Amino acid sequence: MTDPVGGQAPVSTRVMNLATFLAQAARRDPDGVALVMGDRQWTWAEFDARTDALAVALVQDYGLNKGDRVMCQSLNCPAMMQAMFAVWRAGGVWVPCNFRQTPAEVVYQTKAAGARIMLCHHSFPDHAAACVAECPDLAHVLSFGESAFAPSVEAATAARMGRRAPAAVVDRDDPCWFFFTSGTTGKPKASVLMHGQMAFVVTNHLADLMPGLTGADASLVVAPLSHGAGVHQLTQVARGVKTILMPSERFDVAKAWDLVREWRVSTMFTVPTILKLMTEDPSMATADTSSLRYVIYAGAPMYREDQKHALNRLGPVLVQYFGLGEVTGNITVLPTHLHDPEDRENARTGTCGFPRTGIEIQIQDNDGNEVAPLETGEICVIGPAVFAGYYQNPKANAESFRNGWFRTGDLGHVDDAGFLYITGRQSDMFISGGSNIYPREIEEKILTHPAITEVAVVGMPDSIWGEVGWAVCVARPGAPVTEADLAAYLDGRLSRYKMPKRFLFWDALPKSAYGKITKKLIREELDRLDTVGAP
Repeated sequence: MTDPVGGQAPVSTRVMNLATFLAQAARRDPDGVALVMGDRQWTWAEFDARTDALAVALVQDYGLNKGDRVMCQSLNCPAMMQAMFAVWRAGGVWVPCNFRQTPAEVVYQTKAAGARIMLCHHSFPDHAAACVAECPDLAHVLSFGESAFAPSVEAATAARMGRRAPAAVVDRDDPCWFFFTSGTTGKPKASVLMHGQMAFVVTNHLADLMPGLTGADASLVVAPLSHGAGVHQLTQVARGVKTILMPSERFDVAKAWDLVREWRVSTMFTVPTILKLMTEDPSMATADTSSLRYVIYAGAPMYREDQKHALNRLGPVLVQYFGLGEVTGNITVLPTHLHDPEDRENARTGTCGFPRTGIEIQIQDNDGNEVAPLETGEICVIGPAVFAGYYQNPKANAESFRNGWFRTGDLGHVDDAGFLYITGRQSDMFISGGSNIYPREIEEKILTHPAITEVAVVGMPDSIWGEVGWAVCVARPGAPVTEADLAAYLDGRLSRYKMPKRFLFWDALPKSAYGKITKKLIREELDRLDTVGAP
């Protein structure tokens, strides 16, 4: 490591505790609306005071020490956001799980994180019981809402209301969040995010994704706060933007559009599958979307046909970013002005954008050498948004970093201007007759057929070619389409060696807890149905 000041260690590596964003928002606009869920509302002053009280309780009543991990298993709710900031204010590490996971999955993540405290929504008693029984490091459980299995966060907050909790002193590299990977190719890993890193991420989100946010803006949460939506809402708090939570667990598209109209919602974070659902729902016909400024989609590439449909329904408000949890979403951005449903000159059809501010991308071959523009390789990245590594996982860290570059595991290429095009995951690519096949290109072609609404192409064993593509499709309701129809449609649109050998039709494609189409689950289902290798 270089010596930046000559002959001594850095004078200071101290940074702002992330919970200070909330304190600053409350100081600027104490009476403004901060959080809304159904008929419940918190002002910024109330949000901050409740956070203070819970931070005091966590330290004084439950023994939270700096660096202790706090597991959270919860539906979206105001108390979950309160707890996130309280954990940071007390110096703890936030470890959220997706609420759709099984008790066994939450047990695994609680053990992997070494969590000492668990915050569990009252509707998940089985998850709390399993963690108490099987996690030796777990010392305390609190519930969001009244429950039979633990004292409530609300009671702990009420007992300490009026007590102030100064933000714990933190350094740039102190951990603040264990961001678990989705685990689509194995056990989830805990990515260690840091206070200094996350301060950069917030600044970068505001600069590259949502410039010009103010307290007059409002943000609707339509995804779990445990992952990308939580980072998005941290960014909203930094600018005093009110957060609107959906009033129930079930995602009601019509209700979402009602809230957009009622609260003049200007920003949303979502994933392509949810954005597709929202713009294709019948309630879209009467929705008032005039307040929208930034509809941000991430988590997976959005197919071009779906992107064009959303642009035609919403107008020029779409912002795409590409990023993994390990880089906290900060790899590329495709801003509103580069989205165009008509593919005019300024548009970059098929790209996921250019490098985010302060981020460098390099496309590398298997030996870590940079490849030429338009040549496919692994997408690698460096910059202040890159995480510290996986918690207590030296093998994964050795595999994920090379010469200082973080290896995303995604394949793609850049053009001469540096715009990035994602080809797919390394694990999705298959080899047929000696040729590399990238499913995304085939999926894009299939989705141009008017009868197809979703598709996933996977490589399957073949006695002649080694592997061949199978396309698992979802047809629009009432749209007649057959295997022969799709084969004929693709003839001349796709090279023969890329043509899927089979087209299957399912009612729906399996998706992860975050709404991503999960090819691992598709392969498992094909195996279960004993269709692999069928003629």
